[in-house]
This record gives sequence, C-alpha cells and structure tokens, in this order.
Amino acid sequence: MQRIRGYKYRAYPNKKQKEFFEKTFGCCRFVYNYYLEQKQRLWREWRDTQSYIQMSKDLSSVLKRKREWLKEVDSIALQQSLRHLDRAYDNFFKKRGGYPKFKSKRYKQSYRTMNINANISIDGDSITLPKAGRVKIVNTRDFDGRIISATVSRTSSGRYYISLQVEEEYEIFPNDGGSIGLDAGLKSLYTTSDSDIYPNPKTLSLHEKRMKRLQRSLSRKKKGSKNSEKARLRLAKEHEKVSDIRNDIQHKITHKLASENQVVCVEDLDVKGMMKDHRLAKHISDASWSELCRKLEYKIADHGGILIKVPRAYASSQICSCCGRKESKLKDLRIRSWICPSCGAGHDRDVNAAKNILEKGLEMLAS
Repeated sequence: MQRIRGYKYRAYPNKKQKEFFEKTFGCCRFVYNYYLEQKQRLWREWRDTQSYIQMSKDLSSVLKRKREWLKEVDSIALQQSLRHLDRAYDNFFKKRGGYPKFKSKRYKQSYRTMNINANISIDGDSITLPKAGRVKIVNTRDFDGRIISATVSRTSSGRYYISLQVEEEYEIFPNDGGSIGLDAGLKSLYTTSDSDIYPNPKTLSLHEKRMKRLQRSLSRKKKGSKNSEKARLRLAKEHEKVSDIRNDIQHKITHKLASENQVVCVEDLDVKGMMKDHRLAKHISDASWSELCRKLEYKIADHGGILIKVPRAYASSQICSCCGRKESKLKDLRIRSWICPSCGAGHDRDVNAAKNILEKGLEMLAS
C-alpha cells in the first residue's frame, strides 16, 4: 500500500543559491498577486473569471514576454503559484477558507516545484533542485520512495528549509498495546487515566518578557533602516525559538503515547470557541492543544493504533468514574478534588475526567 509523506530538511544554500531563491520567491509572489488582481477586475467589470488553464496560457504567451525576468526562475514554480491561486478560490467557494489575499514580501516565503524527469533528487547531504543545483542540507531522515515535489521555504529569521513530498510504501510501527484516556488542561498539558501528568511548559509565558522588550526596541527604530532590520531579526528568532521548543515537547509527548498505546481517547475540544474568552485565550494558544492532537493523530496511525475523540458535550469532569453519579456542582473549575456522595471515592478532578474519557472512548469503539 502506497502513501504520501513529507520529509523536511534544514538547508544551507550558498550566496548564489540564496539570490536564486529570493528571485523565485519574488516571481511566484508577483504571478500570484498579478492574476489575483486580474481575476478580481474581470469579475468586477465583466462578471467573468479565468480558469487555471487560461491563466497558464496567458503566463506563457503574454506575461513572460512583457516581464523577461520571469524567465530567470523555475517555470514549474510559477505554474504552481497559479495552481495555489486556483485552489484558494476553490476552497473559498466550498467554504473551506476565506477569500484569497494578496501575498506579502514580509514574513515567511516559499515556492513549490514538481519532480519531472528526475530533476529533484537527494544524495547524502545535498538535494538537487531545478536551476538551483545541489543545495546543502542536514540529512536527518532517510527514505525509500519516489519524490513527487519539493517546497523551498525561508522563515522570518532567514532560515531555509526544503520539504520533500514522497510516495512510499506504508510501514506500520509496533506499539505496546495499551489503552489510555487524556484530559487536557492549562496547569498540566495532559493528565492521563493512569494518573500520569504531562506538565504544561508554558513556553510563551517564559519568553514573553524578552519578546516584549524586543518588540519595544523594534518599535523605536526608524522603518526601513538597518537597525530596524536587525531588531526585526532578533524578534523573529525569539518567536521561532518559542515555536521550536513547543514543537520539540509535542513530538516527544506524542511519540511516547503512540508507541505505548493501541487506543488513545481524547476530548474533542472546541478550541476556536474557547479562544473567544479573552482571559484564557493566550494561555490556550500557548498550550496548542489542536496542534498536539494533530501530531498525535498521524503518529498513532503510523503505529497502527486508533485515536478516538469523545464528544465535547460529554460531562467527563462531573461524573464519578467509580459509580457513575453526576455532580452538577463540579462545573465550578475551582473544585480540583472531591469525594463522591454515593460511593465515597475520592477523586482528583483531572484524573477522574481522563478515566471517564477512556471509558466513553472504549464504549464508542465497541459500538
């Protein structure tokens, strides 16, 4: 059985390759914005639009003759920009996203190119890309499969990455066959039904003071000056540091859970709705439950396990995991431990909720 998987590598292009990448970023951005503006104008004036095929023909026969510098970059990357624009409109009309926006030259930049006639290959510590040649990388992961495409990206702090989309044989990794329930929280990131606690690293909170100082420093600099650019880079690196720490912790937690368990039950949280609470929004965002659950989902699948999402309407915190009695007073989040009036069992709020989530998840699996 075949599957498509991504492999991401840190890249270290030389000066000439950096110049080529910057040209390609700019050209792809220009093509995307040019045809987005053209589609908007056509609809505004004539109630008409352009398909991908029409835009592609216009790019090859008209726009490239007017803008000779578009010929200096990878032509496949320009075509992919048109496909991205076409997909953005398709997502908008199918209510999967907002209306397409113009791309900015600030922040993260990227372009995508396809593997045609083996023009993309990986050999040891380098990846060969169309028109860019052999780009040095840190090869941390090997694979056996066919490369479909490559995406070159540059972060706000100037780090380069190359992501390969690879078609390969589906491989199932072993797991220890356990079953576990997880209750999400802010004080502890997750509490398990086995009474284990994964502490919340609160990455943003730990770096917030320095980030505020760097942001104030940037705001005092003259826009467009060299000092402003230096201050922007310092701030961007701090933001990426926070993101890297959070990602590292999430990967370690999800790998442990996926390799030890066959069934993992979690609560299907309405994170978007919870973020509307201005008192907790920053802390919920810092906990990053949605991203952790996304990582957990694909890692459990890789290990042949099952992730079960218990409905958010299920009152896991208000039910005694021993006798099933429901206590409505437990809606008060300040109550962290309680004793069941029916059976006399003492409960930690989070551990009890995790046990109930596990029980409900196994019930859903059986049915």
